[in-house]
Amino acid sequence: MRKTDPDKPAKPTIQVIERMFALIDVLASREEAVPLKEIAERTGLHPSTTHRILNDLAIGRFVDRPEAGSYRLGMRLLELGNLVKGRLNVRDAALAPMRELHRQIQQPVNLSMRQGDEIVYVERAYSERSGMQVVRAIGARAPLHLTSTGKLFLAADDPQRVRAYATRTGLPGHTRNSITQLPALERELARARQYGIARDNEELELGVRCMAAGIYDDQDRLVAGLSISAPADRLDESWLAKLQATAQEISGALGHAQEQARFG
Repeated sequence: MRKTDPDKPAKPTIQVIERMFALIDVLASREEAVPLKEIAERTGLHPSTTHRILNDLAIGRFVDRPEAGSYRLGMRLLELGNLVKGRLNVRDAALAPMRELHRQIQQPVNLSMRQGDEIVYVERAYSERSGMQVVRAIGARAPLHLTSTGKLFLAADDPQRVRAYATRTGLPGHTRNSITQLPALERELARARQYGIARDNEELELGVRCMAAGIYDDQDRLVAGLSISAPADRLDESWLAKLQATAQEISGALGHAQEQARFG
């Protein structure tokens, strides 16, 4: 068996990806746009190969072409970088308060964020010794309109965006309690805006209820939701104040001013 050097960076196994990385590194080394000829020389690639890969990267907005024959890094990299940075910051800020909330209520606490028309669970706090629990796997996804956190994100959208979401997805249901009609969803979102919290009443899964509060950054943007999931007959309304306080604590760690208004 061949041993690998732990101090030596691993190389991609696909040649075109290795070349793509080399091109991006060249562009990252300069603030201004770089001519195609120079990029090819610095990477050791043939100009036609360089041109072909850069054009494909431009289609994905990973590279910009401000003028014919020159290239620079594209805005898509900035968007993705900000997305990763935001998620890491939220998870770092949330983990300890989530664990403390779980210690108090002995039920799973979930951190989830929006990705397009779904929420994705990015962190959780739970104990394997706490008996019957509802545990959401990290990385699992669910439709916005069927989840408590998803409703918070929809409530933060304007009415036109909510209608567009309903048209785009068709509001599919998972259980007999699922909200599948736009007027009912709009009423549910109005309550979320009024109270700053949202609920899932066995809408994603029968026998499971959830409550969620929003987490906001220093620009008063909703960046994540903190939720408690429990068997339907065990969800305790007294947990709500603890949930909101924990969400506010995490928001404060992200620089959010607590007196700022929710949803405008």
